[in-house]
Amino acid sequence: MTTSVIDLRSDTVTRPTPAMLEAMFQARVGDDVYEEDPTVRALEQEAADRFGLEAGLFCPSGTMTNQIAIKAHTEPLSEVICEQTSHIYLWEVGGIAFHSGASVALLPGNRGRLTAAQVEAAIRPQNVHYPTTSLISLENTHNRGGGSCYELAEIGAIAEVAQRHRIPLHLDGARIFNALVATGQDAREYGRLFDTVSVCLSKGLGAPVGSVLLGSQTFIQKTKRIRKVMGGGMRQAGYLAAAGLYALHHHVDRLADDHRRARQLGTALASRPYVAEVLPVETNLVIFRLHDTTPADGFLAHLEQHGIKASSFGPQMIRFVTHLDVDDAMLTRIEEALAAL
Repeated sequence: MTTSVIDLRSDTVTRPTPAMLEAMFQARVGDDVYEEDPTVRALEQEAADRFGLEAGLFCPSGTMTNQIAIKAHTEPLSEVICEQTSHIYLWEVGGIAFHSGASVALLPGNRGRLTAAQVEAAIRPQNVHYPTTSLISLENTHNRGGGSCYELAEIGAIAEVAQRHRIPLHLDGARIFNALVATGQDAREYGRLFDTVSVCLSKGLGAPVGSVLLGSQTFIQKTKRIRKVMGGGMRQAGYLAAAGLYALHHHVDRLADDHRRARQLGTALASRPYVAEVLPVETNLVIFRLHDTTPADGFLAHLEQHGIKASSFGPQMIRFVTHLDVDDAMLTRIEEALAAL
């Protein structure tokens, strides 16, 4: 009997469930570039309604939705404020410079989270020598922060700063549903505080492809041209949108199971003598540091021998990610492998 591989590298590795595949197979489709795909329209509107925003734009990836939003909000010679380990800065191939000709003001956060005071201090004064602050971007949950969640009150304080200075506020919500499930926050509060929201469907929600950019009708209409020039205009995309709709209807509440399993892994890791530190586990990400006496490559090789894949996340740092395809039986196998080292 072949033992299945346990993939903890990311929640992007999830595969559609049989029910999701059936929903995709049954989808009504049309040419989305002509705005004739009813399933894409339904997904965009459902996502927008959940966050209390007017409209949505379905795209192949979260990198694209983020970069489209940044391009639409900014102009060359302007500057984006974000946390120094933000996905939009570290993991999107320098897209802010490439697509938008904008610079970036990087702020040190507390596990990826900024404060209103930090943001306000980073806003550029009007001076011909400086770029103009054109956008503030937050990430929730924060990947490099170990799945950390913002307090809604702090987001509200940052939004007040943004509104007072007439600067738009964008949310990279790649794992926003993890934050909502973990904190009990209302998605519509995010629509009230942010001008634009990027929502990923292909991480914890389990869809194979896709993210939706949310905002006002006027803003989303503007972004369609940017999506087209970036190569994101798709044709019979309703098959993919159907997976996203199924995920929104069936896979949000179950994120709590991923969080429970992540906490269990965090507890198991904290008891191992070769683990120096485990970041607080708030959602489905478990980031930990190994003692120097346990080389990271050797640790990962040990896991591979037990049929477990994981990712290095910096010098002596490892990341585990729980998701739809990791169940309780697999958790037992992981704990046994950790105990065997």
